[in-house]
Amino acid sequence: MDDLRATYRDEDEEDDDCATTATATANGVKHEPPEDHDHSDESKPSSDDDEEDPPPKKQKQLSSLNAPTLPEENQATEQAISIAAAAVGATETPKIAKKAKKKSNNVWTKSTSRKGKKKAKATANNAPTEDPVLITPVPRFPDKNDDAPDMKICLSKIYKAEKVELSDDRMRAASGKGYRMVRATRGVVEGAWYFEIRVLKLGETGHTRLGWSTEKGDLQAPVGYDANSFGYRDIDGTKVHKALRETYGGEGYVEGDVIGFYINLPDGAMYAPKPPHLVWYKGQRYVCATDTKEDPPKVVPGSEISFFKNGVCQGVAFKDLCGGRYYPAASMYTLPNQPHCVVKFNFGPDFEFFPEELDGRPVPRPMIEVPYHGFDSQTENGDKGFHPNVRFVEIGHELG
Repeated sequence: MDDLRATYRDEDEEDDDCATTATATANGVKHEPPEDHDHSDESKPSSDDDEEDPPPKKQKQLSSLNAPTLPEENQATEQAISIAAAAVGATETPKIAKKAKKKSNNVWTKSTSRKGKKKAKATANNAPTEDPVLITPVPRFPDKNDDAPDMKICLSKIYKAEKVELSDDRMRAASGKGYRMVRATRGVVEGAWYFEIRVLKLGETGHTRLGWSTEKGDLQAPVGYDANSFGYRDIDGTKVHKALRETYGGEGYVEGDVIGFYINLPDGAMYAPKPPHLVWYKGQRYVCATDTKEDPPKVVPGSEISFFKNGVCQGVAFKDLCGGRYYPAASMYTLPNQPHCVVKFNFGPDFEFFPEELDGRPVPRPMIEVPYHGFDSQTENGDKGFHPNVRFVEIGHELG
């Protein structure tokens, strides 16, 4: 009987504890059961109320949420791996930063590159320096058919305006619809020279400007248009230079007249510009210049140009000419739908009106005696043709 009463007493106490726990949970206060009571519960089978209403997850003990305990050996291994990973993570960031800094040094402030530059600079100072070479293409250049050593002076098929027409013997020139220029294949640098032009046809609207031009004269303009040509005009016999007309000779010339052209360049070779320095580069001819600035032109002392009309000197037209090569030149003009103006050149030696009264001037030589000074564009056995006034250079190898 006493045992039965003790059993009922224990069940009543357990019911009281459950009621107290439920009340405390409802009031928001959690009371954990004593540690001894936990052990007593584990030894007893759970009641039906516990199976129907399991306690919330919040009420689970922290010990039940922990991972199962690993053996001491596994814990030590895991601890070592964690320490190694932490060490790697701690050193990885500085390594990346150091690598980036090294890359930056390779671009801008690498010590080896700076030393290399200093060394190269010192070597460059000790070694002989070479001036930079500037080359420009040669746009218009005489070919082998325009002039040759076995040919005589005539009108150039290259150095003429497109509208200018030449005869088969290249001694007559015709043009219309505006002034256009043609010049001879050869020019003179020094000495006294002479040639003639006969005005074959002017027509009602034709006009001419005849004279001398350098290689820089504008072919699409009349003689005397710029500073590189000197002209004698049929209207009023005026002279023209830099597009400025000045009174000269007193009267003009007409169709059928023969105009003589005299030039004197004493020691002109001493004052002429340096000949072009030509180079061959990738099969193309170029003008080579060590400096983009050209030397100022030099005046030839005692130089002059005079014009003659049917053997009569019209006086000195131009004096103090700049050094250079001067070519016989002519320009013609007619209105549209009119016959072309035609002139004929005579380079000697048989002239119609050779000058007789020169007033102490040197006797001129006929232009027919001007030696060949053109350019041979042929290439034979790897050697480029050249003449004494022009140097042809293969890039890196001088030929002449």
